[in-house]
Amino acid sequence: MAGIADLSTAPKLKKALREAKFGREGFNMTASRRLSAAVNIDGVIVGGNAPVVVQSMTNTDTADIAATVAQVAALARAGSELVRVTVDRDEAAKALPHIRDQLRAQGCQVPLVGDFHYNGHTLLSENPACAEALAKYRINPGNVGFKDKKDRQFSAIIELALRYAKPVRIGVNWGSLDQQLLTRLMDENANSPTPKDARAVMHEAIVQSALLSAARAEELGMKPEHIVISAKVSAVQDLISVYTMLAERCQYALHVGLTEAGMGSKGIVASSAAMGVLLQSGIGDTIRFSLTPEPGGDRTLEVRAAQELLQTMGLRSFVPIVAACPGCGRTTSTVFQELARDVQDMIRDRMPEWKTRYPGVETLNLAVMGCIVNGPGESKHADIGISLPGTGEQPSAPVFIDGKKALVLRGPNIAEEFKNILEDYIERRFGAANRKAG
Repeated sequence: MAGIADLSTAPKLKKALREAKFGREGFNMTASRRLSAAVNIDGVIVGGNAPVVVQSMTNTDTADIAATVAQVAALARAGSELVRVTVDRDEAAKALPHIRDQLRAQGCQVPLVGDFHYNGHTLLSENPACAEALAKYRINPGNVGFKDKKDRQFSAIIELALRYAKPVRIGVNWGSLDQQLLTRLMDENANSPTPKDARAVMHEAIVQSALLSAARAEELGMKPEHIVISAKVSAVQDLISVYTMLAERCQYALHVGLTEAGMGSKGIVASSAAMGVLLQSGIGDTIRFSLTPEPGGDRTLEVRAAQELLQTMGLRSFVPIVAACPGCGRTTSTVFQELARDVQDMIRDRMPEWKTRYPGVETLNLAVMGCIVNGPGESKHADIGISLPGTGEQPSAPVFIDGKKALVLRGPNIAEEFKNILEDYIERRFGAANRKAG
């Protein structure tokens, strides 16, 4: 057993354990990223070799300029790299240039995406300032127009996008699927010698709606690098099937999201399950969590959920990771729970400043553990960690820095002392490194 004990403390094994838990820079276990056309949305690149982009959508009345500016700014501060806004009537279209200008006056440069249904061709043509202010137009081929008006109105929006040099998202949604296309495919399936089930036909209709619309946009002069595709459904397995089909049949950049995902943990779990499978397969260039907010709830939750999915999968880093144990009978005290909460709150509050002062701080890994069972080991594997005493254990809290026990905290002010140590560590590690690099 001595050999095993010696091996467990070997430097190479420690390094392997840290990489197994936290990964290493530029490394993840996902499949090769699907090759897609790179789309430039006012400086934000979606697709190609760019990282997966996080986006969100406002739920304010866009005509209410002050409310919309405030929510867009909050979403951008939370980390949304694109923000979509509803453009449903003339008042909303007229508000867009003012919203864009007020955001820029605040230093918020987040690109705005206009969400159009039914009357987008009219709103864009009659409000050129709106057409210019938006960074991208979202078109739903299922309700851009009906019967003989459909192609004419779709073409009008594409031509306006070409005139103003704006990319478009062709966003199919199964709640507003092109009924003519679906009916035709259902009829063809019924007459087939080997008919498919209705669900498979619906999947094919969604995919064809997106691809036929994209092909029509190209016929009108739009290049693939100006087109993003989405195909939203509200069931996990349906979303996986539809996007797998799309990924196999095109190279357009793909916006992935589970529509009408729901509220709270249900919406987060369903969205994470669906998008996690697709991202693990290399499918997805930009994502959104379409969460139903609690009444008066925080809209930025959908941004944090998207970031956390990408970060936990090892695809991107946004904020330092805090590992914290779930608690058990050894941790009847709430001390470690309170400390974990305080550290998380501190990170959220300090990140806007930290990102500016300490580039790379988002890769930091912390551990806040509750007892002696896994606490010291977890803390050693983090960049900086603390192992609090469990129930009945000696009231002392060792702090580990870069894998080594650095000091022991005691007394009633452990939380404040540890947060100060964390601030000092960040300054020494990231501040000094960036000053040296500069």
